Amino acid sequence: MTGFYKSIITGGVALSAIFLCHCVYGFDDGDWQYWNTESASVKLVDEWKASIEQEFRWGNDMHNPYYNHTDVGIAYSGLADWFDLSLNYRHIKEEKSNDWKTEYRPYVSGTIKWKIYDFSFSDRSRFEFRERQDADEAWQYRNKLSLKPPISLTKFKIQPYVEDETFFDSDSQELNRNRLYSGASFNIFKDLKGDIFYLWQRSKSSSSGKWTDVNAVGTKLKISF
Repeated sequence: MTGFYKSIITGGVALSAIFLCHCVYGFDDGDWQYWNTESASVKLVDEWKASIEQEFRWGNDMHNPYYNHTDVGIAYSGLADWFDLSLNYRHIKEEKSNDWKTEYRPYVSGTIKWKIYDFSFSDRSRFEFRERQDADEAWQYRNKLSLKPPISLTKFKIQPYVEDETFFDSDSQELNRNRLYSGASFNIFKDLKGDIFYLWQRSKSSSSGKWTDVNAVGTKLKISF
């Protein structure tokens, strides 16, 4: 193994250890999960794109499938170079209390993009309407802040990133979830991209008020036409 790849692996392990020290210490309820996402997008006309996404999640130390969604949407980037707007619908199936529940979730997203000293930033605001089986309708606001340093390694253009996402739910009227991501995206072929990440999620139960954590390893594949 070359010194370059040893450095990449060592850095990834060290970064994960930094996050793990926060989520393992004092939390016995942490679960290791695997999240997999596959998506495709196609350019319709100038500045318009359509997309479709499928995601699956396995919990209980990556053994049991408990969640999946299908997401379709359309995005427009013609308002400004620094702003993207999208309208989506997400169909969710999630296992709760030994039964699979369905959620219908239309949402709108706006993303602001900028650079500082070649570091790329983006801030996405998402407003979701949640129509849930056996539960009241609700609104949810999600904000995701992303940072990509000016690094592109090897011919695959490996680019590390960090992201932080917060959730505000109309049921609880408070911030009830946070996700911290650390990962790297890369090119596989010209129109096919991959992504590997670690995610630490903390969620507050609406019934007990207890905070629980999840550790997830994730992979993504995206093809563009």
